[in-house]
Amino acid sequence: MKCSLIIPAWVPEDIFSSKTASSQINYWQPLGTLYVAAVLQKEGHEVKFFNGAFMTHEKILAETKKFMPEFIGIYSTAFGWEKAKKTAGDIKQMMGREVFISAGGPYPIARQEHCLEDAGDVDAIVTGEGEFTSLEIIERLQTKRTLEGVLGVVYREGERIIKNPPRPLIEDLDSLPFPARELLGDINLYIPPPATYRRKPVAVLITSRGCNRRCIYCFQIDKERKTGIRYRSVGNVMKEIEHLIKQGFREVKFIDDTLAADYERAMKLAEEIKRSGLDFTWFASACVNQVDKPLLNAFKEAGCWAILFGAESGVQKNLNTIRKGITLEQTRNAVKWAKEAGLKVSTPFMFGIPGETFEEGLQTIEFAIELNPDIANFHAITPFPGTYLYDNLEKYGTMSYELSDFTYQGAAFIPHTMTREEILKLRQTAFRRFYSRPFFVLKKLLELRNLNDLIAALRSIRSLFYLWTKIGLFGRAKDKKPQPE
Repeated sequence: MKCSLIIPAWVPEDIFSSKTASSQINYWQPLGTLYVAAVLQKEGHEVKFFNGAFMTHEKILAETKKFMPEFIGIYSTAFGWEKAKKTAGDIKQMMGREVFISAGGPYPIARQEHCLEDAGDVDAIVTGEGEFTSLEIIERLQTKRTLEGVLGVVYREGERIIKNPPRPLIEDLDSLPFPARELLGDINLYIPPPATYRRKPVAVLITSRGCNRRCIYCFQIDKERKTGIRYRSVGNVMKEIEHLIKQGFREVKFIDDTLAADYERAMKLAEEIKRSGLDFTWFASACVNQVDKPLLNAFKEAGCWAILFGAESGVQKNLNTIRKGITLEQTRNAVKWAKEAGLKVSTPFMFGIPGETFEEGLQTIEFAIELNPDIANFHAITPFPGTYLYDNLEKYGTMSYELSDFTYQGAAFIPHTMTREEILKLRQTAFRRFYSRPFFVLKKLLELRNLNDLIAALRSIRSLFYLWTKIGLFGRAKDKKPQPE
C-alpha cells in the first residue's frame, strides 16, 4: 500500500521569538516517524515522508496528490495540532473521503478521543508506539476490515468514536529495523541548535525508550512507569552506529532521556565505541546523580565532546517540587567532573515551577552563572497534556488554552506564586546575564575554530542585541485570551 507520513508545515517563528530564532532553531530527525516508516517498508509498503520543516503546506498537498497514498499518518505535538487538523482537512478535501488519515505523536496520544472529536477529517488516533499499530491498521485497510480489536487505536465508525485497549509497549527494541533515514532527503538540513554539534551531518540516535523517573512536566506513554526503561543491546546500538557512518553521518546525538540510567551499560557502550575506532563524535544527555568521574572520562575517551545535564533550578525546594530526584550539590559535582574530563557542558533551566517565586527565579540565574556551563538554556515549564502537572493543574496554577503557547517558550503555565510577565522577564534576564558576561564572551571568541563556530557566534551576537534592546522579547505577538476547551 502507498503510505505517506507527514509532519505539517511549520516555521521557526511558530516556536521561537523571530529575533532569536536563528540562534535557537534546530531541525531534529523525527525518529518516531522514521521507525514507523522502517517497519512499514520491511513489510513491503511504499512509504514517502513529507517534512513540513522544509516544505510549505502547499508543497505537502501537491506532493501528496502526486503520490496518491491510501494511508496517511500525521505527527503532531501540542503546538502543532491546529496545523495537523488543517493538513488532514485539506488532504481530505483534495483527495476525497477514501484516503485514510491517522494521527499520532505526543498530543494525540495524550488527548485521544478529544482529538477525534476536534478533527472531523482524522479517521483514527494511534494512542501509543506507532510501529505495529500503524502496520495493523494498514493490513485491515487492505483486507477491507474494520479496526475492531486493533490495540492502540481510537477510531471512527460512522458517528461513533470507539476506543480500543492500549497496545503493550515494545519490549524487544532490537527487533525493530533501524529508522528509515534514507527518506530524509538532504541529511545536512537536519542539524541541532548552533554550537551544539561539532561535525555535520549529525544523526540522532536513541538507545532506549521510557523513563523510570516521575518529573511532573515529563510526558511518557507509560504514565504509571510500569515498564520502566527498555534498553537496546549495546551490540545493536553499535550496528546502528556503523550503519550511520556508512550513510555519511559524522556525529551522533544520543537523545535518550538519560544515557547513564544503567551505569554498567553506559560504561560498556563507551568502551565499545572506543574499541571500534569508528570516526565520529558524539553528544549525550545524563542525569547528574547517575554519573561519576570514571564514566565521564570514559565518554570523553570514546569521542564524546559534550554532555547535557538537566539542572532545572537553583533552588532545592523547587527541584523537590518537580520530583527531579537530584540535589544542587550533585549538579555542581557533575558539571565539575565533566569539565575536568574535557567535556563541554549544557544545562537547561526552567522558570514557573509550582510554588516558585520571582526571587527564587533570580536565584536560579545566579546558580547558572555559578556553574558556568558552556551552554545554558532557560525555558518556561510547560504542562503538556498527559503529564502529572497537566492532570493536577488546579493544585498548582493556571494554564493557557492557546496550544501555540506549548513550546517551552510561551509560558503556558502560570503558578499561583508568579505572573506570566514575571516568567517571561526571568527568561530574558537570564539570557542577558548569562551570555553577556565579559569573561564568557571572551572565552567563546577564543574557542572559535571553524565556520560553524563563527556562524553560531554571529547568530548569538544578534540574539544578544535583541535581548538587551527589545522589552518583552518573549511575549506573545498579540494578546490572546485563554479559552477553556
